Amino acid sequence: MAAQDVLGQTARLASSSALLQVLFRVVTFGLNAFTLRYLSRELLGVVNVRLTLLYSTVVFLAREAFRRACLSGSAKRNWTKTINLLWLTVPLGVFWSLTSGLVWLYLLEVPDPSVVPHYEAGVVAFGLSAIIELLGEPFWVLAQAHLFVRLKIAESLSVVSKCILTVTLVILYPHWGLYIFCLAQLLYVSVLVMCYVIHFVMFLGSPEATKKSFPVARVKALLPSFVEDETFVNWKEARLTWSFFKQSFLKQILTEGERYVMTFLNVLNFGDQGVYDIVNNLGSLVARFIFLPIEESFYVFFAKVLERGKTVKDQKQDDVAMAANVLELLLKLVLLIGLTITVFGYAYSQLALDIYGGSMLSSGTGPDLLRCYSLYVLFLAVNGVTECFTSALMCKEEVDRYNFVMLALSFIFLCISYFLTHRYGSVGFILANCFNMGIRIAHSTHYIHHYFRESTHRPLTGLLPSPALLLVYILSAGVTAFSEVLFCCDKGWMARLIHISAGALCLAATLVTMLCTETKLIHFVRSQFLSRYLKKGT
Repeated sequence: MAAQDVLGQTARLASSSALLQVLFRVVTFGLNAFTLRYLSRELLGVVNVRLTLLYSTVVFLAREAFRRACLSGSAKRNWTKTINLLWLTVPLGVFWSLTSGLVWLYLLEVPDPSVVPHYEAGVVAFGLSAIIELLGEPFWVLAQAHLFVRLKIAESLSVVSKCILTVTLVILYPHWGLYIFCLAQLLYVSVLVMCYVIHFVMFLGSPEATKKSFPVARVKALLPSFVEDETFVNWKEARLTWSFFKQSFLKQILTEGERYVMTFLNVLNFGDQGVYDIVNNLGSLVARFIFLPIEESFYVFFAKVLERGKTVKDQKQDDVAMAANVLELLLKLVLLIGLTITVFGYAYSQLALDIYGGSMLSSGTGPDLLRCYSLYVLFLAVNGVTECFTSALMCKEEVDRYNFVMLALSFIFLCISYFLTHRYGSVGFILANCFNMGIRIAHSTHYIHHYFRESTHRPLTGLLPSPALLLVYILSAGVTAFSEVLFCCDKGWMARLIHISAGALCLAATLVTMLCTETKLIHFVRSQFLSRYLKKGT
């Protein structure tokens, strides 16, 4: 497949995923806001921090390394061996689920049964849900490798199904407590896996599959199988998986570090954990439905266009030019999104929390948490794209060296988290995450600079916004902060509307300046992300 075709399909995959995420997140956003009125902070802390951490730990450790290894390189490979390798995620998931479940049950503090009953059932249900989700891993990797845009709807449908069941049970049977979230979690993973299975059952053997020369002809071929006189798996992929596994173990600590500190060191009670998690989820909405689809989709693009382990001189120069241009524009895109959220998030955090969750969130540390998270989003935005590129290009030896960097960083991050949390409370977690992301960005940008130093391409210039746009951001920050002091948030709805209007005017000025100064980026977004939607409208 030509590099330009890969870019087009990758951009459509990212834009479709982001659009679906936005549409379905709007629904779940409203449902979650409604649910908050019926639940205690302690219950939310146990579900959203303790049990969700169990689930994410099992899933991440069991599959992340396999995803990275099996999506590297061309889609043309021995898919029988790759599928065999991917099915190993299931027994690995069973191992991690049993091991982690015992830790969660017998080594960690158990919540008061009078406040949060049925904790043991919650641990079993969330561990089981992780294993069920891993059953869909071969389907997910095949879909990503072949850029199946439509299958992105599966996760969104699962999330909506989960939210609808949660709201229904919370209203009808509030005394069920953790049982509600156990059933909702099991429904989520079941719908997700069934969507994958149904899609491939309908797709395989169809004229569309024949036209695309899809490498798998029958549903049975998606199950593990032995090939006579051949190894069960591709050992090159298996060794790369092991390298990524060592890295993923450390990456999980860095990604969920604050939850591990909360869970194992008890620096916050379950109620404070609940508030922190709500604010964290609210602040990470953009990261989940915009940055993550971009990162996942363009990882596939860079892995397909450039060959892992080769220097820039040994690559096709046309592909190098395209990859460098795309990387520069992606960096500029996520940087501007991140700056916009940082600037406007500071002045509108308290208002957003008050509307979303009432005084439970807008009083206390909630607004300060969301303000800090607005800054953290900027770090997340840049790190996602830079690590996406480096992960797609690093050879096995470079991945192994990076593992040592991640090991040192993990230890430093946990120490800083513990220190800052004792000093600043839950805000310390976000400050520690900013430090963590800053170090990772520094490593990735150093790799990118070193990779392109023997070429004429300088993609890191995408991290430099135009001076005029930077000035508008600074002025907007000042105006909105002054507006918050005067009009928000205890002076009535008229004052709030004035505050919102001031922000809308500043945002409009920012967007107009962006359109005038970042013409290359605007053309990239229109031609790659919005092209099919614009065509439908004409």
